[in-house]
Amino acid sequence: MSTRAQIRFATREAGVSFNEHPNVIHAQFYNHSDGYPEGLGVEIAESLLNYQKVEGWEIEHLDDRHGDLEYIYYIWQAPGKSTWISIFEINGHLCEHCDKYIQKDKCIFVGEPGNLIKKYNTN
Repeated sequence: MSTRAQIRFATREAGVSFNEHPNVIHAQFYNHSDGYPEGLGVEIAESLLNYQKVEGWEIEHLDDRHGDLEYIYYIWQAPGKSTWISIFEINGHLCEHCDKYIQKDKCIFVGEPGNLIKKYNTN
């Protein structure tokens, strides 16, 4: 079964919270499977810490958002600052009144790559 995710890159800026979706992103990728934190999340964190390659990502237009996503990852970076990662779990449902898909995203992690590994690495 596929666990779909988007990976977005954002700039660390004063006044922009890590536990909210930012208004501006600079790059976006799509990952079709293993997008859960114990898989993709750990892979992203290990890549940032150990310069490992990440495979299976597709470059996407900045405005794209899939209707079947389960997670959105933000990689927050800025020169001279540490990198942070936010993970949002996507909880959506079909509105019974208007037949539109309603998404309510929940931030389930905010922290540096090492803390993500400590929390989600099951090895």
